[in-house]
Amino acid sequence: MHARLRGGTWLLRLDDLDTPRNRAGAETSILADLAWLGLNWDGPVLRQSERRGLYATALSALRRHGLLYPCRCSRRLLADISAPHGTAAVYPGTCRAVKGGWGPVQGRLPSWRLQLASGSLQWPESYGAPGKLDGPAAVGDVVLRRADGYLAYHLATALDELAMGISDVVRGDDLWSATGAQVAVMAALGAAPPRYGHVPLWRDGGGRRLSKREGAEGLAGYCQSGMDAAAVVGQLAATAALVPAGTRLSAAELLQQLTPEKLDQALRGAQA
Repeated sequence: MHARLRGGTWLLRLDDLDTPRNRAGAETSILADLAWLGLNWDGPVLRQSERRGLYATALSALRRHGLLYPCRCSRRLLADISAPHGTAAVYPGTCRAVKGGWGPVQGRLPSWRLQLASGSLQWPESYGAPGKLDGPAAVGDVVLRRADGYLAYHLATALDELAMGISDVVRGDDLWSATGAQVAVMAALGAAPPRYGHVPLWRDGGGRRLSKREGAEGLAGYCQSGMDAAAVVGQLAATAALVPAGTRLSAAELLQQLTPEKLDQALRGAQA
């Protein structure tokens, strides 16, 4: 809706780099769900698994410029670091000053971390909390290549936003804190970040976010309960106060009822 109301292009990208975690049939299910809801994207589907050359080139450039360092911290050590905080901890730079090569030691390769400069990381924010985090204190040195050889989410996502010319990113507010790491990658590449808009997630009656990890059924559950696409779109829109409760309409019909200002007001109000 955000892109369509502003005459923009809505691109569909599948973040499928972490091959061991990709579930068989997941892509087919995602595309089918979007089509059923009437959410039609522009252009071909973009897959991160097909863009590894781009990511590897940027990673090599960052390493040549001395912005990366090898990290051999074990998972147990990183878990110990995070334990006192109760949430994901900020990496304290343990391996920054450790002398060592990039090759395997005792059969294990290091991860590659981006060394953050001092100061704050900032980005334009449309809906969420102000876009500002202290780099070393709140974000820490970000892993861009894992020890198992897989390229990291933050590297791929940041590069995609830049390479695809993305002007606006609208996503769930659970990813607000991740924005700092992606902005750090962009800054290391000498680029400015796009505008971000972090919006509240859809939650159940108990306040739990709806996700497969939390046991949510997804669209299949709504279909099994007898709801069609018009009912689901109406319910989603009603939770953002865009339409009255009980409204039935298609995504195209909802778009016709909105203006950029009305959508922005609703999404900002949902943050209150």
